Amino acid sequence: MTADDIKKTYIAHRSDWKTEPMPQQNETFVLNRSFSDEEMAVLRHGNVPQAMEDKWFWYMEGSTLWAHRSWTGHCIYRIDFKDDSNHLVTVNRDPEQYRCTSIEEDIESLNKLLDWWTESPYDHYNEWLSETYDALKKAGKA
Repeated sequence: MTADDIKKTYIAHRSDWKTEPMPQQNETFVLNRSFSDEEMAVLRHGNVPQAMEDKWFWYMEGSTLWAHRSWTGHCIYRIDFKDDSNHLVTVNRDPEQYRCTSIEEDIESLNKLLDWWTESPYDHYNEWLSETYDALKKAGKA
């Protein structure tokens, strides 16, 4: 069995990585987006980072996806999936853990992440390049 085979069959759990709870400083919003059965299956497998460029650890418990930054363990997003595609998102608002303060930016970022995360296989390196470019562009350096 190859490493890719193991990654496809292994399901990530909270105990697989250092995680911090969602801080008291948080905000909620609704993300209206539908997911195919295949995309939900990929999300249910989660992601245990295998390289430094892989910035995210995520796993599901029931119908809730928990997304943590891999280096710090900070919980950035909690997504409670709903059958009507109006998913409740809780986002970290502790300025020492996460600097974004805009729901609009979070919706854009989260949709990009979900696009990456639902690909099979998940390509953390291209996601890292995209996030790096977006950060440089936002800083006026791209």
